[in-house]
Amino acid sequence: MRLKIMPLKKSFSVHRVPLILFLCQVMSALEVPLDLVQPPTITRQSPKDYIIDPRENIEIQCEAKGKPPPSFSWTRNGTHFDIDKDPLVKMLPNSGTLVISITIEGKAESYEGVYQCTARNERGAAISNNIVIRPSRSPLWTKEKLEQITILKGQSLVLPCRPPLGLPPPIIFWMDNSFQRLPQSERVSQGLNGDLYFSNVLPEDTREDYVCYARFNHTQTIQQKQPISVKVHSTKSYIERPPKLLTPEGRTSHKEELRENVLSLECIAEGLPTPSINWTKEDGELPINRTSYTNFRKTLNINHVSEADSGKYKCTARNPLGFVEHTISVTVKAAPYWITAPKNLVLSPGEDGTLICRANGNPKPKISWLTNGVPIEMAPDDPSRKIDGDTILFSDVQESSSAVYQCNASNEYGYLLANAFVNVLAEPPRILTEANLHYQVITDRPAMLDCAFFGSPIPTIKWFKGTKGSVLQENTYIFHDNGTLEIPVAQKDSAGTYTCVVRNKLGMAKNDVHLEIKEPTRIIKHPEYKVVQRGGKVSFECKVKHDPTLIATLTWLKDNGELPNDGRFSIDNDHLVIMNISDEDDATYTCVANTSLDIVSASAVLRVVDRPNPPFDLELTSLLERSVQLSWIPGDENNSPITDFIIEYEDSLHEPGIWHHHSDVPGTQTTAELKLSPYVKYSFRVIAVNSIGRSLPSEVSEYYMTKAAEPEENPTAVEGIGSEPDNLVITWQPLKGFDSNGPGLQYKVSWRQKDGDDEWTSVVVANVSKYIVSGTPTFVPYLVKVQALNDVGFAPEPVIIIGHSGEDLPMVAPSNVHVNVVNSTLAEVHWEPVPPKSIRGHLKGYRIYYWKVKNSSKRNKRHVEKKILTFNGNKTHGMLPGLEPFSHYMLNVRVVNGKGEGPASVDQVFNTPEGVPSAPLFLKIVNPTLDSLTLEWDPPSHPNGILTAYTLKFQPINSTHELGPLVDIKIPANMTSLILRNLSYSTRYKFYFYAQTSAGSGSQITEEAVTTVDEGKMAMASRQVDIATQGWFIGLMCAVALLILILLIVCFIRRNKGGKYPVKEKEDAHADPEIQPMKEDDGTFGEYSDAEDHKPSKKGSRTPSDRTVKKEDSDDSLVDYGEGVNGQFNEDGSFIGQYSGKKEKEPAEGNESSEAPSPVNAMNSFV
Repeated sequence: MRLKIMPLKKSFSVHRVPLILFLCQVMSALEVPLDLVQPPTITRQSPKDYIIDPRENIEIQCEAKGKPPPSFSWTRNGTHFDIDKDPLVKMLPNSGTLVISITIEGKAESYEGVYQCTARNERGAAISNNIVIRPSRSPLWTKEKLEQITILKGQSLVLPCRPPLGLPPPIIFWMDNSFQRLPQSERVSQGLNGDLYFSNVLPEDTREDYVCYARFNHTQTIQQKQPISVKVHSTKSYIERPPKLLTPEGRTSHKEELRENVLSLECIAEGLPTPSINWTKEDGELPINRTSYTNFRKTLNINHVSEADSGKYKCTARNPLGFVEHTISVTVKAAPYWITAPKNLVLSPGEDGTLICRANGNPKPKISWLTNGVPIEMAPDDPSRKIDGDTILFSDVQESSSAVYQCNASNEYGYLLANAFVNVLAEPPRILTEANLHYQVITDRPAMLDCAFFGSPIPTIKWFKGTKGSVLQENTYIFHDNGTLEIPVAQKDSAGTYTCVVRNKLGMAKNDVHLEIKEPTRIIKHPEYKVVQRGGKVSFECKVKHDPTLIATLTWLKDNGELPNDGRFSIDNDHLVIMNISDEDDATYTCVANTSLDIVSASAVLRVVDRPNPPFDLELTSLLERSVQLSWIPGDENNSPITDFIIEYEDSLHEPGIWHHHSDVPGTQTTAELKLSPYVKYSFRVIAVNSIGRSLPSEVSEYYMTKAAEPEENPTAVEGIGSEPDNLVITWQPLKGFDSNGPGLQYKVSWRQKDGDDEWTSVVVANVSKYIVSGTPTFVPYLVKVQALNDVGFAPEPVIIIGHSGEDLPMVAPSNVHVNVVNSTLAEVHWEPVPPKSIRGHLKGYRIYYWKVKNSSKRNKRHVEKKILTFNGNKTHGMLPGLEPFSHYMLNVRVVNGKGEGPASVDQVFNTPEGVPSAPLFLKIVNPTLDSLTLEWDPPSHPNGILTAYTLKFQPINSTHELGPLVDIKIPANMTSLILRNLSYSTRYKFYFYAQTSAGSGSQITEEAVTTVDEGKMAMASRQVDIATQGWFIGLMCAVALLILILLIVCFIRRNKGGKYPVKEKEDAHADPEIQPMKEDDGTFGEYSDAEDHKPSKKGSRTPSDRTVKKEDSDDSLVDYGEGVNGQFNEDGSFIGQYSGKKEKEPAEGNESSEAPSPVNAMNSFV
């Protein structure tokens, strides 16, 4: 679709550009400006066949242009029409249009005839078509007396219409006296001639008001025929018959039609049953795109027929008894039609030219020429022209050669008349397009820049762009004959000023136009397909992006029309919201975004769905003893196809008011054969199901009671289980009343020992679910069966099941129990199973009781709660996990059946070996001095053996947080404290401490501490030079203290923002050995690292996630370094709170100083 580009504005400040484009201009594209001398041109005229309304004035149009303005004259029926002599006729000013006033006086019939208009000036004369004036006619039907038509059922009938001849012909239709159209069908239909055809009549065709109406559209009147009465008599029997054609008659006929008209062929047949019609074309196919069928395929229509549609068309009427055929030979004729119509010719003196007039038709039309309305043979000779059939050749024309030539092409079906002038002018070029037009166009759309021009001789045109360009080439642009420059796909770089220049030998003219390129309007979020349940809410979104310099409007449509004026519809920015949705809202919704240059749209469908309406009209048919057929009519599916129908039934005899599921049938079925049970009073209902849900139940069907019969089923879930050692309890699931199949439901209970030769013992009980057999031996297998019976008879032979009489406790304990200790926490127990007869019940398994009786390391007996492990089935061994190392255990084994446990086996004793110990309870470092630290600890809470020693490892940490050499010390197991001497003063140490048994090393605990500062050396330096009394030293210390305070504040702020201190960044380079697993071969540790950067905290870490310090945790976080406000120093110079932090369970060791820390100590602490 080509976008129409409209001029936007004018501008007069233009940069002219010398770029060139050459275009050969075709003469026919020129329009002579009206300010130049030119022959007349007819611009408007009435149609050739002009049917007028006799009640209104007659207006015969004839408009023409020319320079000087033409004068007009008329002929009527070939002779001059003197309008001055008829007071009812006048010619409009500056026009040739005639107005004949007949509304007051005069008759339209008086002005019937053939009219022709002539427009003349000094350069020539143009003539109009022959305009045939005829008043429309709508005559009445002739009066006639119509008798009632009596006919037998099944016969054919034709009701004639035969409307009066009118002008134009009327439109025919059949109605009754109430002005209701009579229903038509394949059996009853109206023919092209207006008659009403019945292929066969039925009793319901009886009526007294078959009325044929004729509507004359030109006069807006309707005439009606006298009503026709038809009486159809019914007969007990009627004879079927093969088809016979009612119209057209015979086996062949002929039809002639004009080119471009609609070819309508008709075949209507009678017969019983009603025949169907089929159409074919001999030696060819019907044109698919131009073929249609109407009147129940009785009429074949082919649009825009041409000579190629000529041929033989065959209609076939067929019913089960036979067929009949009719062949219509079609000939397509053609009134004249143009191949090349003559066009105006503008020449300059001395030039040559041609006028061509070519037409076709069937038969071939005759071409004749006129000049200024006179046959060219009778016109004055002109040496510049030469006639050659359908062509006039002009050479060396002069101003006197100017004239209007008429070409007439005619055959028996019509004529064509065309005026074309030859205008000899000498004019310099002129541009007709308005100067400095501004155009706007959307990116990637075509841009059309106008430059209409005129000149004689015909000028050449060249296009320029920009200020210093070259000729625009045809490979990028399209140059139209009228001077328009087309840019097929405009891009952003297409914007700018374009100049067109036209030249001929008499001069030159040019014009500037300006082009702006705009961004296209786009819908970036389309509305989406919605399926919403009735009563719900829906929102469609439509987001639009457009050029910011254009104004866009967004409009919503419903089914391409306006939205309803309903409060349920609301538009919020780019959303359309519909509340409380109803069925009427089911539609296509379109958002339309448009600017002054383009328009885009996007649509989405709203499908309103709901649960189906309930089925109705339930009907029971084919009523048999054990089946019935149920049929129903589905309710409205509400836009969601019905997938299933659920059939439910009520047994009002046994369970009134309770509905049961009977069966499901596919949604395409509306009948179902239902299997029924005896002795049930049925009623049914149907529920429709779609994707939204279930419909309400239908109305209940009628009742249907089935006859009684013997039971078809026996009780289910039959069991024989003893509740005591000397009984057998037989239970079953009773039949429901629906399954009883008759009155008097009872049960026959039978039993006998499985392994004996006893006969069946039976008893008949009422409608219960349990029977107890007493005096049975303990745990003996029995054969059991339960059979249903009623007043009609017994159910089929029941299934026999195996049951057992009651169980008793096992009599024997497992023997040969022994224990294999696998490791310090796992043992394996073995035993021999008990004899099956001693179990006296169903074997459930073996149960081990085990408990710890004493601690091997402390040798003090204490009672421990017994633990139990059960091994299901006939097992002979089992594993005991989760034992404590270095412990003394006892156990016994018992067999278990459904009644309980048997006696215990003899207690077995076993010991678990030693294991590795847990970590020491705590590690404290107290009394720091210049070169020593005191360590205190408590043994592990779970030694898991006999402690053999403790291992202490420590290493110094320098000011850059690098680790020093690792020292390893073995400590006797009976010690709980140790003093480390010969340490470096004012140095931080990290300690790793763990216990050992013969099984290996346990978990470690870590801690850190700092030796104190050498205050003696500082005092000696003070005595040698009493620097503390110097003013400059005091100022320096104040400055240092202020800088430290500022540093602490900055660190505190950065810590709150989650940043890292420079110290922290250095510390990140090290790995903490406490989170590295200790190598089993040499006991060494990994590198030192900050515990705060650890992922999961490992055993031995001393800094938890909440930044509190706990036993076995590391406290290396440099965040704590920054908390100088709360940090204090001990008297010996070690940090309290700032570095090591406070313990969670115990206070920090050592005496805290209440004095403020000295600047020297503070500086040493940060080194």
